[in-house]
Amino acid sequence: MTATVVWSDRMLGYDLGDHPLDPIRVELTMRLARDLGVLDRPAVELVAPEPATDAELLRVHRQDYLDAVRAAPDDPFFRGYGLNTPDNPVFDHMHEASALICGASLAAARAVWSGRARRAVNVAGGLHHAMPARAAGFCVYDDPAVAIADLLAQGAERIAYIDIDVHHGDGVQEIFYDDPRVLTVSLHEGPMTLFPGTGFAEETGGPGAEGSAVNVPLPPGTGDAGWLRAFHAVVPAVVRAFRPQLIVLQAGADSHRLDPLANLRLTVDGQRAAQLAVRDLADELCEGRLVATGGGGYALVEVVPRTWTHLLAMVTGEPLDPSTPLPASWREYAAKRLPGRDIPVSLTDGGDVRFTPWQPGGEHALDRAVMAARKAVFPLHGLDPHDPRD
Repeated sequence: MTATVVWSDRMLGYDLGDHPLDPIRVELTMRLARDLGVLDRPAVELVAPEPATDAELLRVHRQDYLDAVRAAPDDPFFRGYGLNTPDNPVFDHMHEASALICGASLAAARAVWSGRARRAVNVAGGLHHAMPARAAGFCVYDDPAVAIADLLAQGAERIAYIDIDVHHGDGVQEIFYDDPRVLTVSLHEGPMTLFPGTGFAEETGGPGAEGSAVNVPLPPGTGDAGWLRAFHAVVPAVVRAFRPQLIVLQAGADSHRLDPLANLRLTVDGQRAAQLAVRDLADELCEGRLVATGGGGYALVEVVPRTWTHLLAMVTGEPLDPSTPLPASWREYAAKRLPGRDIPVSLTDGGDVRFTPWQPGGEHALDRAVMAARKAVFPLHGLDPHDPRD
């Protein structure tokens, strides 16, 4: 099996100051994956991306927005389109950097769709909040949506997008809300307690695309067992009913208990289990065709490099043993890059990924959230929300 990893050091070539979306998290991820030999596996193809062209970006974004992204770095007083805000600061070469990340997700999707690779990954991608004409949530261009739009232009008829970031995948959902060819599935902290304030269970797709949006908003404090129970109670059934030709995974790492911007309580072990569950669905339903991206994640050294190294390992071959110690070379490098931080020593948090399968009638907030999601969307796919076998 050939697997494609899309990467170039050019993807680190932007400076956001003390903004949470520090590219050092991607730098440390790729360094750890190299030090553990993940990128040296025999079937791994490393591909350097080219920036997405305007024509490719315009499948999702508006021309006036592209013009604004290009113009904003030259105007310190620029306002509009969600730019030059605390969430979305303007930086030098903003268009070029954002187009390159989109180009990387395009390259990953094309590698899989063409059959050159069974799986592909762009850990710098997953910028799922960007809208057609607005930056949002640290995201300028929506690379998962650009990649999905390109697949549709190539003739794909059924793409499943599964978003396991702690924040609702609102941009991708909005862009394809009326398109029955794209199933968007998002498990996230509930909109009453976390940005972007969307992703209610009742958001199920627009006219002619009913059931194409699936949302499982989770209560704050949900940990590994609850998250995995909710995932397995909703996601496999609707994805199987949809019968995708390819799955796109947005693997944000900010559901972790150490993430400073959210309130779920997963461990690296739970996040690894979630990634493997999506891989298993791709193997079952679409001959393994899987395109993965990164996403959110703001525990820059404590969490993201480990979670996304697990992601890279899953995409490129056999998963890594969670008990694998982190190489001294990486720990020393991380300590130099981020002095004073707690540097982890292994790929595990010691998390327990066992869970009790969902059953109807539970009174816990998590079980009510699962039932709300199932009631909202299961009938639209011919499934019984009350039957745990569905």
